[in-house]
Amino acid sequence: MDKISLLNRRKEAVLKAGESIRSQIAALCDDDSFVELAAFSFSKTIGEGDALGEGVVTGFATIDRYPFYIVAMNYAVSFGGLSKGNCEKIAKTLSAAEKNETPVIYLLQSQGVRVGEGVDVLEGISALLLKATQLKGSVLQFAVLLGEAYGSAAALASLCDCVLFLKESALSLASPLVLSAREKKNFKPTEVGGYGALTHALLPAVQAEDMRDAASKILQISDLIDLPILDAELNESAPALNQGVTAKGIFELIEGGIELGANSCPEVKTVLGRIGGISVAAVIFDNVSLNALNVRKIKNFAELACCYGIPLVTFVDCLGVETTLAANNSILYREIGEYLFILDAIDTAKIAVVTGRAVGLGYSLFAAKSVGFDYTYALATAQISLFGSLEGAQIELGDLGEEALSRYQDEIADPVHAAEGGYLDNIIEPQFLKQYLIASLQTLIK
Repeated sequence: MDKISLLNRRKEAVLKAGESIRSQIAALCDDDSFVELAAFSFSKTIGEGDALGEGVVTGFATIDRYPFYIVAMNYAVSFGGLSKGNCEKIAKTLSAAEKNETPVIYLLQSQGVRVGEGVDVLEGISALLLKATQLKGSVLQFAVLLGEAYGSAAALASLCDCVLFLKESALSLASPLVLSAREKKNFKPTEVGGYGALTHALLPAVQAEDMRDAASKILQISDLIDLPILDAELNESAPALNQGVTAKGIFELIEGGIELGANSCPEVKTVLGRIGGISVAAVIFDNVSLNALNVRKIKNFAELACCYGIPLVTFVDCLGVETTLAANNSILYREIGEYLFILDAIDTAKIAVVTGRAVGLGYSLFAAKSVGFDYTYALATAQISLFGSLEGAQIELGDLGEEALSRYQDEIADPVHAAEGGYLDNIIEPQFLKQYLIASLQTLIK
């Protein structure tokens, strides 16, 4: 038997079965950089015969010469259905990524699990999800949604540090067909699981125009989490902040910033970027009242900072807890406790800047030195207070007049009182904020 001819025939069959998914890998990675692993894996699935390559293409490649492991679900085989065989193949790739400390990119498109394997596939999925969980904090994981990703594929995406949505991407733990039947409506996949639909999912989601844009954003995030320390211009100022401090103006202080999860809780921006060349995880508040959803978003982002040793910087403009029955009767209590647990676990720099108002728990959770912030600053235009309402101001001042709140904000809430108590490291003229941040980060980064 001509072994070379046989090998070529086998290669041809495998390549034909994965033609479409390999074109997506090629669009994401550097030219001719993809090296396939476990190409000749064959799984017997009841009623299907051979599932070439286990229905998943794995290997390693580079993007702009930066190495990544690639796990790409082949939709042409059983609609990207997960099997015990391809779960094991993916898990082997994750073990290699862990050993070599190399990030992983999943290209996901799947209708769920393959039928016919019963508990075997459920055990395979459990082992895969556990392995992906174990990588958190040591190996970056990205999910690029090539189309629809349902069931266990969606669960895998939820474990990633960043989920990139393309135009027609849809992510759902249940099939939109099932949800449509339950709701007696005819939902499009993107209406159920598109980037704009998942406003309460709190995924670290980013939109990408195409595969090249996805590659660019993956590189950007990977580079930021590597914590490069560059030369910085220590005298850089932002005179516009003296005319008015806004969330947009704060965002512009961050170099190369990319916002994660912009599709949910837009009043809180969670941004990876650099300040003076030092990578930071920045939380920018925009006149926020706290509820269970936005505190959970902050908690999840703080966990990312904790996992990868990224300095946390909060820019606080927070009115405290939302005064509604819905907020009171919610899991907000638990979210606050879990956030504080994660905040305490962060062992790199933690810096807080009160940029607007810091009222009640808005100060205690996100600016107080007592919860572990290394440096706490306030802008000269900021306010720090126990209460944010007229009723609260009247209680503290003992003044029942209509002007009590204005007087309270001008006098009692002046940040100089917090500074007098030793709770602020400095009160800053807004235009010089970046200079203070750069200097503080340089003293804290080892």
